[in-house]
Amino acid sequence: MKKIILVLFIIFIYGANAKESTILFLGDSLTEGLGVSKKEAYPSIVEDMIQIKLKKDVEIINGGVSGSTTSDALSRLKWYLRKKPDVVFIALGANDGLRGLNLSQSQKNLEKIIETAQNTGAKVLLAGMLIPPNYGEEYSEKFKNMFKSVQEKYKLKFMPFLLLDVAGVQEFNQSDGIHPNTKGHKVIAKNVFEFLKKEIWGEL
Repeated sequence: MKKIILVLFIIFIYGANAKESTILFLGDSLTEGLGVSKKEAYPSIVEDMIQIKLKKDVEIINGGVSGSTTSDALSRLKWYLRKKPDVVFIALGANDGLRGLNLSQSQKNLEKIIETAQNTGAKVLLAGMLIPPNYGEEYSEKFKNMFKSVQEKYKLKFMPFLLLDVAGVQEFNQSDGIHPNTKGHKVIAKNVFEFLKKEIWGEL
């Protein structure tokens, strides 16, 4: 009898701690929340919004690392995948573009990230990025199209611009004009939440 009670107790404990789903945000300083606290970064805000508005118990993994390129993210991806995320939200490429890296290689890195994540059974979502026009029209356009090309190849659900309504708006950015402040992260979180709500749970 004691053994039965113990087994039921263990099942109850594990059941109580089980999350409905785990979402990995794989990104750079924009995802990590450079200049703001972890709780103020958009992934954490999204977690709160999902739990409060959708009543879903999710675990968010903030896989954002400042300065991260697509190559850097690829090298650390397997470490995050040990946690068996159900969803991988990719928000990368900004540092590749700002450093003027070879975009053909950046695209290959993105594709490898996608394939590696999909091979675990995770649902992959992609966020696009834009770079300032001073990098030249040809490079800027090629950078923008890189995301669309990857999205079409893997038929991913796609959020065209992670910094929609935030980029270039002084009120929503820190003094460097690049990294969102706390207000900016709230705007990003709202947009990402609406995207996830539709693409993961099918809610409008």
